[in-house]
Amino acid sequence: MPQPRRYSMSLREEQTAAARRRILEAAGRLFAEQGYLGTKIGGVASAAEVSVQTIYNLVGGKAELLKAVYDVTLAGDDDPVPMSERPLVRAVLAATTGRACLERYAVMGRVLGERLQPLLSMLLAQAATGDPDLREFAATIENERNAGTRSVAAHVAERFGLRAGLDETAAADVLWALTSPDLADRLVNQREWGWERYERWLGTAMADALLGPA
Repeated sequence: MPQPRRYSMSLREEQTAAARRRILEAAGRLFAEQGYLGTKIGGVASAAEVSVQTIYNLVGGKAELLKAVYDVTLAGDDDPVPMSERPLVRAVLAATTGRACLERYAVMGRVLGERLQPLLSMLLAQAATGDPDLREFAATIENERNAGTRSVAAHVAERFGLRAGLDETAAADVLWALTSPDLADRLVNQREWGWERYERWLGTAMADALLGPA
């Protein structure tokens, strides 16, 4: 008896995980097509071929759906590896020169931008309408991004030093401004740079700003 019970539990876990993946994939598609404000839980349930109650049980309401979609998109193939252990981050920390460090940080900016930009553009644009859930989530993302740029600025300052006249706080502000999702969208999409050109520019701009011209 115990063996069939373990098998049954494993099967239920696999089915639950598969249902959650379908829910997040469907929610991601609908957020991209209809925006957060236009997406309804019932529409996600229909697209994922599950009940509305299943969505609430496995993920939560629409705000929780958005956060889960964002987290999965951010993680990419590295889920569930912690951010500090992901190859992109490890490459930044392993660089042996300040310029190489910031060029690798630009690579990370490009990779994450390619994953997240469509979702971020929608989220930030619709947050401006005043929706409280979107505003709160947008603020959370900005706080996380601010913490990330402060961490990189501190690493560069401690490991390689900053150019004369620039302190660590100002360096973090510069990185925060240069890695703005809005700036990436303007250059990559509106000015049609593409992500490769954006990555090259970002690496040079960050290194010149923090370290001085090459």
